[in-house]
Amino acid sequence: MADNKPYWRLRKRAEFLKVRHGQKRGGPLFLMEMLARGDDEAARIGFTVSKKNGNAVQRNRIRRRLKEAVRVHAAADMAAGNDYVIVARKDVIAAPFETIKAELSRRLRRK
Repeated sequence: MADNKPYWRLRKRAEFLKVRHGQKRGGPLFLMEMLARGDDEAARIGFTVSKKNGNAVQRNRIRRRLKEAVRVHAAADMAAGNDYVIVARKDVIAAPFETIKAELSRRLRRK
């Protein structure tokens, strides 16, 4: 991990499944799962959007909106050495972007 990005992506199924055993923070737009890895590496984040959220176009739009909210607003709030998984709900597609950013920030700051 040579770059100095504030976060990395979770890509493997095993990484997603590990995070399921961590802390869960629910909300109206998404469920956030968090797990401390115990190292000082950059935070890692993964996104889950299931088929019950709509067809591929809708799922990709939800995923893009969440990625952008993390990139512009929440990357600084993510703690190093943690893994995060955001499980989207269908309401994300219709929610204003400001609401998504506020909800994401609220879920990250809650202890």
